[in-house]
Amino acid sequence: MDRVSAFDEPLKKLLGGATAKVMAEHLDLHTVGDLLHHYPRRYEERGQLTALTDLPLDEHVTVVAQVADARIMVFNNGRGKRLEVTLTDGSGRLQLVFFGHGVHKPHKELLPGRTAMFAGKVSVFNRKMQLAHPTYQLLDTADADEATEAVDAFAGRLLPIYPACKQLDSWRIAKAVDTVLPSARDAVDPLPLPLREGRGFTPLPEALLKIHRPQTKADIADARDRLKWDEAFVMQVALARRRYADTQLPAVARSPRHGGLLDAFDAKLPFTLTEGQDKVSKEIFDDLATEHPMHRLLQGEVGSGKTMVALRAMLAVVDAGGQAAMLAPTEVLAQQHHRSITDMMGELAEGGMLGGSDLGTKVVLLTGSMGMAARRQALLDLVTGEAGIVIGTHALIEDKVQFHDLGLVVVDEQHRFGVEQRDALRSKGKQPPHLLVMTATPIPRTVAMTVFGDLETSVLDQLPAGRSPIASHVVPAKDKPHFLSRAWERVREEVGNGHQAYVVCPRIGDDADDEAEKKNRKKAAEKTAEEDGEKRPPLAVLEIAEQLTKGALAGLRIEVLHGRMNPDDKDDVMRRFAAGQVDVLVATTVIEVGVNVPNATAMVIMDADRFGVSQLHQLRGRVGRGSAAGLCLLVSEAHEASPARARLSAVAATLDGFELSRIDLEQRREGDVLGQAQSGVRTSLRVLSVIDDEEVIAAAREEAVAIVTADPDLARLPELRTALAALLDKEREEYLDKG
Repeated sequence: MDRVSAFDEPLKKLLGGATAKVMAEHLDLHTVGDLLHHYPRRYEERGQLTALTDLPLDEHVTVVAQVADARIMVFNNGRGKRLEVTLTDGSGRLQLVFFGHGVHKPHKELLPGRTAMFAGKVSVFNRKMQLAHPTYQLLDTADADEATEAVDAFAGRLLPIYPACKQLDSWRIAKAVDTVLPSARDAVDPLPLPLREGRGFTPLPEALLKIHRPQTKADIADARDRLKWDEAFVMQVALARRRYADTQLPAVARSPRHGGLLDAFDAKLPFTLTEGQDKVSKEIFDDLATEHPMHRLLQGEVGSGKTMVALRAMLAVVDAGGQAAMLAPTEVLAQQHHRSITDMMGELAEGGMLGGSDLGTKVVLLTGSMGMAARRQALLDLVTGEAGIVIGTHALIEDKVQFHDLGLVVVDEQHRFGVEQRDALRSKGKQPPHLLVMTATPIPRTVAMTVFGDLETSVLDQLPAGRSPIASHVVPAKDKPHFLSRAWERVREEVGNGHQAYVVCPRIGDDADDEAEKKNRKKAAEKTAEEDGEKRPPLAVLEIAEQLTKGALAGLRIEVLHGRMNPDDKDDVMRRFAAGQVDVLVATTVIEVGVNVPNATAMVIMDADRFGVSQLHQLRGRVGRGSAAGLCLLVSEAHEASPARARLSAVAATLDGFELSRIDLEQRREGDVLGQAQSGVRTSLRVLSVIDDEEVIAAAREEAVAIVTADPDLARLPELRTALAALLDKEREEYLDKG
């Protein structure tokens, strides 16, 4: 067997069909290499009993504990039997329960004083933590070969606990790993020898042996250091190659002309740009002036003036004879951008029209719901070059849309768009257009280097002058109902002072919504009858608007806004709200990005615990956009000690988006963050942490850039090419090659 194919060997050849099927379906493990890269989550030490007090609810766990008590309970007039076993580890207790015919074997084996390994899903019954029908393996008997092996492994001090599933326990995975472990000798080492020796890394075969079967804790640390580097380095090489390929593509250099559209726009600005806006604009203009496509990520806090920077870049491209397209994730946002850009440009947005400026251009809107006549005119303006700027939703990507000379694509809120959409728009240029990606979700540096690693990054971290501070408070509606009454009083006070307010709800509450909610609740009810009380559905826009109109905010002008409204109605509501003809807007998260009403000073977010940290931060950024201070009230029924309340307190405590993004990252699984990655690399980081391993990622990026610059095709590094092929599946590899 050659070195590559040992790792490609299907698991069913070595483990048997049934085990291999479970591994493939439930753990996404198909080959020997997959299983060798399925690392232990943690290690149990001999004699150390897992802290039963720290078990996570609803997760599949493996515990090592001692039986304190076991008794058979009879119910249904003797027709039913239940075995209840109590485990202890000195710090806490855990209940096991077995029903029906499943009670006999454990009743004989799980005697008080015995130690065993148990695996199952943690649930709560009668306010006690329990495992129902766990699988177990005795650790203090040698009745069978399997038990002897377990005792031997256990006596080896460090017992690996693997990420497992209901169908396959950790120790069965450990046995499967034992079967394939000899193949670790055939591991192809992706790190070039000078890099490996220069950093004193353990060879890969040795690292794999140490992570699966460590003799000491130093073995684990050694192996993890090495394997982290592999993950970081191979990923950064993939991204460095993408960036390198981009620098080889041709593009038209676009420089603003002296005395042109950009100069005319700057001359009529009623304020000066911030230092940050100046600096970032310079980075963008330098990129636009080169003959290969710009690929830049512009991240900035809500309200830091990203749209202004993007607009000036678009005007520079129009000056240079090209066209610019701005892609927005929703119609509401596309309309909002179109409105604010035409307002900012004034007569400069009326090129070719009566009263328009000679230097001006046409700014058109293109969305899926436009009438046929308006749509036809917009398409005509694009293909003739009459329109220098187009703002639209994914309707811009359709085949029918043709440009005269597309020079710049601006993507707003990148994480809402797939890679394919971004590339489809870029393919509409005669040559690849320049690309500017904007996000108002602050991204920690490590995530920027992984998720957006194919883009150069610019950060706007100053707020423009005139932006007001926002006070944020948690309103515990369940514990202190009078706090909620006071929240509505505060909204009344703001409106009384001539301002406006938002009320945000997680759900719409229309027929389609209610149908979906009924299904969810039915599923939840079927899933378990033991849970105490059903969780109520999230609060809905239509219900809350009705309650407020009749109750706490009676007499105020209240309107609703949500994603399933007719686009014209949505636009009408937003126009009237922006014009001050609506006091309170009750909305879903359609207002999350881009909505700019400086007179809106208060926001009440209902069921705030149902939103993510960065989403709350985005929503809050809709208030305090004018000269008056902003107020954001986070209403929640979550218990004071719950993680949900801790999350809300964190949001209330800081306005620093980068700090919040870090908290968000720590609270979510990294897979969720990287799962949104559109960067063309597989997202299953196994030992690398995008939270804690900033130094590793930064160093790996530096090494990767040096290697790719010297040898773009990796011709002298076949092992690295092999590792890269394993990392990139076919579809994503094509994406990386698209450039």
